[in-house]
Amino acid sequence: MDALELIKTRRSTRKFAAKPVEEEKLSAVIEAGRYAPSGGNSQTTRLIVVRDRAVMAKLAAAVKEQFSAMEVTPGMYRSMASAIRASKGDRYVFHYDAPVLIITANKQSYSNNIADCACVLENMMIMANALDLGSCWINQLKWLRDNEAVLDVLRPLGLEDDERVYGALALGYADTPDGLPNRTPLPRTGNPVTMV
Repeated sequence: MDALELIKTRRSTRKFAAKPVEEEKLSAVIEAGRYAPSGGNSQTTRLIVVRDRAVMAKLAAAVKEQFSAMEVTPGMYRSMASAIRASKGDRYVFHYDAPVLIITANKQSYSNNIADCACVLENMMIMANALDLGSCWINQLKWLRDNEAVLDVLRPLGLEDDERVYGALALGYADTPDGLPNRTPLPRTGNPVTMV
């Protein structure tokens, strides 16, 4: 696929097969993220790549516990409200049981931290599509970025004290009959353009 087709056909995958991601494909996705643009070419985004199922389970349990203690409030961002509601059930796993979770973090004091992490995540999602992998942008760790229980799980994985998570990527093969992610482009109903 050419670049525009890769962008247009990139869709979020929320059901993953148990099949592991090959090292060469994972390396390509990570490398695409590392080559994302950054403010002033700072290159301060940290990528924490989690494949260990026990570590993922520990992180998922901490996230579930923290969200389940929250209540939905009027006007709350609908995805966060959905995560809180889902966390009160038995089967909530914030990363959809993907075989790989790539966490992006950056310095709290750096004013471009969210934008730089977003560029890394977008590059990785497009590369995943090119490699027939499914991916999904994950915000739950960003929403809990100052939560001590979650930080206690993330610090031993390499998160520095002056860093926080600004996004993550669930990555793996789609749990579909052909193992490929859904690539049907959605029509654009927003993102208006004004030409001057």
